[in-house]
Amino acid sequence: MVELKTPAEIDAMHTTGKFIAGLLDDLTGRADVGVNLLQLEQRARDLIAQRGAVSCYMDYAPSFGSGPFGNVICLSVNDAALHGLPHDYALRDGDLLTMDIAVSIDGWVADSARSVIVGTPGPSDQRLIRATETALAEGIAAARPGGHLGDISHAIGAVAKKFGYRVNGDFGGHGLGRTMHEDPHVANSGKRGRGMKLSPGLTLALEPWFCATTDRIRYDPDGWTLRSADGSRAAHSEHTIAVTESGPLVLTA
Repeated sequence: MVELKTPAEIDAMHTTGKFIAGLLDDLTGRADVGVNLLQLEQRARDLIAQRGAVSCYMDYAPSFGSGPFGNVICLSVNDAALHGLPHDYALRDGDLLTMDIAVSIDGWVADSARSVIVGTPGPSDQRLIRATETALAEGIAAARPGGHLGDISHAIGAVAKKFGYRVNGDFGGHGLGRTMHEDPHVANSGKRGRGMKLSPGLTLALEPWFCATTDRIRYDPDGWTLRSADGSRAAHSEHTIAVTESGPLVLTA
């Protein structure tokens, strides 16, 4: 069931989104050579506690995971594409780090992800991140009232094709609001004019993610971390948005 949000409810989600943006800014500034992933996890916990927010990941146990997640942020390094489980790992020069987090404030959720390069950037990694950011921007631009869900999916997929990356169909964006995952599913490729009509009040997390040379993924033994099947690097960008009468509004900018 798709729940359309009122302007007041969207404002409440925007409050959560601004907090998440600030948290990701803070962690981006701390993600340096020698910093341990567990330090970033702890910093995220501290900021969430200080704000009185609630983690959407802690004790999250969906069908695709292996038991409760047990952390407040996904930290995925290099070939890890999604759901990276924070662990004892010190970041190295040139690592590609993706940080993905969702929290609730006063009962309203926002979700965002950002990929960054630690230390010396590699051109291929910069291009991969730029592709996800461009796809996200195009997907957001397509989220206009009167359009269709397929318009967003097509816009994201067209960018992947332009950059020469393949799209995995197993994981994509989603609705959200009172909980982290609501209807509808938002695929990262699709056809214009297909799918549900976009109406004001619809809130979505759009999250293009691409692997450099494959669209296949595999699970780590931890049961959570998803890696590219061929070991190539992965990047992921995500914003929570609202469809409004005047067009898309980014809530996690």
